[in-house]
Amino acid sequence: MSESISADMPAVLRVAAGADREGESRGLGISTVAFKVSTPTTSNSFILENTFLAKGGPARHLHYDQDEWFYILEGEFQFEVGTERFRLQPGDSLLAPRQIPHVWAFVGEARGRILVAFFPAGNMEAFFREVTRANAMPPQDPEVWRAHGMELLGPPLPVA
Repeated sequence: MSESISADMPAVLRVAAGADREGESRGLGISTVAFKVSTPTTSNSFILENTFLAKGGPARHLHYDQDEWFYILEGEFQFEVGTERFRLQPGDSLLAPRQIPHVWAFVGEARGRILVAFFPAGNMEAFFREVTRANAMPPQDPEVWRAHGMELLGPPLPVA
């Protein structure tokens, strides 16, 4: 018999390497997204694995109510959080607090993999469900971002 943390989250949740919790395939054009920890409530955490096959990343934005944590698994990533710049490699992590503008991009060669966690989940799972349907990076439409608890602030980081 398995006990639950709550009615929404099982006590044990195993997702195999390279797999999505729901067995789905989600794409952002230059990368794939696998949900690792997802929940029907907006108050729990949401964690995804983002695998990059080409350089690039999302547009500059901020989250109204979510802290966003990044953990580099493979490759090299460039970040800007507020006015600070960081270059992260495997094993490095970074917290982008809510209300602070941030932007990031995969800048390495070959492949990049990163874990991204949102605390609390808010509407981030719904955002990724919506934008991955087009298999392209999220649109530069402020209303799409605002509807999911974010503010679109500028273009993605330029990468060479």
